[in-house]
Amino acid sequence: MKDRFKINNQIRASEVRVILEDGQNLGVISIADALAMAKEKGADLIEISDKAIPPIAKIMDYGKFQYLENKKAKATKAKTKPLETKAIQVKIGTGDHDLELKSQMASKFLKAGHRIKINLYLRGRAKYLDPAFLRGRMERILKFITEEYKVVESIKSSPNGLSLVIERAKK
Repeated sequence: MKDRFKINNQIRASEVRVILEDGQNLGVISIADALAMAKEKGADLIEISDKAIPPIAKIMDYGKFQYLENKKAKATKAKTKPLETKAIQVKIGTGDHDLELKSQMASKFLKAGHRIKINLYLRGRAKYLDPAFLRGRMERILKFITEEYKVVESIKSSPNGLSLVIERAKK
């Protein structure tokens, strides 16, 4: 290649910051020199960051580079645990004892790190009751939850009634 090299269909400057496989920084050198050094070592010149000025390139084996990138991606994927949304359904006439039992389950779910969707199921004419009354019924179960929580999605109307989403509060 001459003075320029092409990346993502864009013509770039003729110099790159070169880093060796062990992390040693060689500084800013021309692309031709960097390619010659890579060829001399029997390795590849891999562009690490094209957004930096000048772009950053690394001299190492491309297969090893791909292996390390895949290994990093798998490690980060393994650290993230899937967030599950558990559902609890109550009705307008649900008694306090039943609400306590459901809130105990909700507390267990929160402790485990899950989100909880609380559904207030409304049938027939109950859908047309006073919205303030319905909100009060929905908030009744929240009083019994012992674990610290925060409201992620406030009370919304859903096809079968009202719903609310909570999750564990970060300490």
